[in-house]
Amino acid sequence: MKRNEKTCSISSSVAAGLLAVAILAGAAIPVMAQQFSADLVANKDDAAAAMGALRVSGAKARIETSALPDGFFLIDTRKPAAYFVRPAARVYMDARQSSPLTRMFIPVDPDDPCRQWLAMAQLSAPIDLATWHCQRDGEETIAGYDTDIFRIAAPPGLSFVGWIDRARKFPVRIKTADGTVIAADHIRDEPQPAQTFEIPAGLRKFDPQALIRRIRQSDVWVEPPASE
Repeated sequence: MKRNEKTCSISSSVAAGLLAVAILAGAAIPVMAQQFSADLVANKDDAAAAMGALRVSGAKARIETSALPDGFFLIDTRKPAAYFVRPAARVYMDARQSSPLTRMFIPVDPDDPCRQWLAMAQLSAPIDLATWHCQRDGEETIAGYDTDIFRIAAPPGLSFVGWIDRARKFPVRIKTADGTVIAADHIRDEPQPAQTFEIPAGLRKFDPQALIRRIRQSDVWVEPPASE
């Protein structure tokens, strides 16, 4: 009888130990963020044109465009930050108004995407909050994806409509103020290398405003005449 009690006690200890290991192992494994790649395609007046490529991992995105083939954009909505990186020139810079894509095709909270869209718009240029509005405007299934529609009313040229894929936490379609529809096409759910979303080592940050200030302080700067 004592031998059975001892065996039972050992079995209970082993089971408890295995349970603890399982709990700790589960706690150590992070929840996998959404990771995917896609092609960006623009459609207007029944004409389609390839715009570039998109990669997403969690709160980070990388956008490569045919309009700026010598570099790529890096976006991090947690900071928030948006950069244009030119590896061959060994420089990177704040994206600002380099491309409207950096304020529209960004990772968002599907329950409150307006917050991230506003933050990225403010990085691009100062925003008068009285002229910027964002609200949900229904839902729609696009290419088999369930999406929530959000409508952004902003100063002329900055308004757009976004269709957010809740599973990927990302807009899969944007309609701009001029009627152009930009879609994330051929979406591929696949792991993305972490270095894809990092500024390569050894690059220096280029500040256009600092360059302008240096030019103004040099002998080549000629002050424009005062207006009459």
